Amino acid sequence: MISQSEVRAYLDRLGISDIQAPSKEYLFELHKAHVARIPWQTLDIFAGKPTSIDIQESVQLMIQHRSGYCFHLNGAFTALLRGLGYKAYWHQAGVQPLGQEPRINGFHLGITVCLLNDQHGEEERWLVDVGLGDMPWEPIPLKFGEYLQGPFQYVLEPSRITDRGWRLIHDPHYSFVGVDYAPDVVNSLDMFKSNHAFYSRSPESPWMDLFIIRQRHELGMNELKGCIWRKWSGNALDKVEISSKSEWFEILADIFNEPLVNYSTFERDLIWEKVYRQHQNWKKLMEHESI
Repeated sequence: MISQSEVRAYLDRLGISDIQAPSKEYLFELHKAHVARIPWQTLDIFAGKPTSIDIQESVQLMIQHRSGYCFHLNGAFTALLRGLGYKAYWHQAGVQPLGQEPRINGFHLGITVCLLNDQHGEEERWLVDVGLGDMPWEPIPLKFGEYLQGPFQYVLEPSRITDRGWRLIHDPHYSFVGVDYAPDVVNSLDMFKSNHAFYSRSPESPWMDLFIIRQRHELGMNELKGCIWRKWSGNALDKVEISSKSEWFEILADIFNEPLVNYSTFERDLIWEKVYRQHQNWKKLMEHESI
């Protein structure tokens, strides 16, 4: 599924120099590097240039200094893990937005990894997810309980909407409530293609006219939503309004590692014009509602 030259190029993108044998420590290094260097984004859908979720194409996105959303990110990362010798598996999952009910609707692609615990002589399963932009910084063992990662708290518990499934409750300061995962292993991305088609091409898609890019770091998360840059550090949130085109593109490249390598100058200008126009309309709406 992924060649050794692609593995090497992918690791270069992650800033990792050595190919190592599969281990817990190496998995943690890979996971942290991925969420820090490759953001989650709706950019391509917003710009009218959606990309395929074919694994080979998703791997090329990562290698070519692009990014994507969950199907691309978790799909490509699974290919990398398997290329490095890990036992990595896909699962159908669903994200619970704020104010809505839990669901497993196949609009999220989950990953588990099985690792041998040398001390106990048995395999342990780990929840791995680089596909949402503000998921955990490190993998979480698939054992129910509370997990602290720096200033963030996560809870893993049985899913209430599917037998034998599990639910990751997100830190309450971030963008969604939690994620529910189905236990059955999925061997193909075919079942996700209709959802990707909806997200990337349907007029009803929430991402068609909403630009968001998110990037995780050890102590928090950056999010650029339209022209508003939100910077979380622990539980503290700082908001900055970006009104300059040059600054907006600099933030994309320098903070989010998204230099728009596949977009021409003309296409970049169109993206900015759409973002800025929507931002001005939003400000007018806020001013009207405050009267």
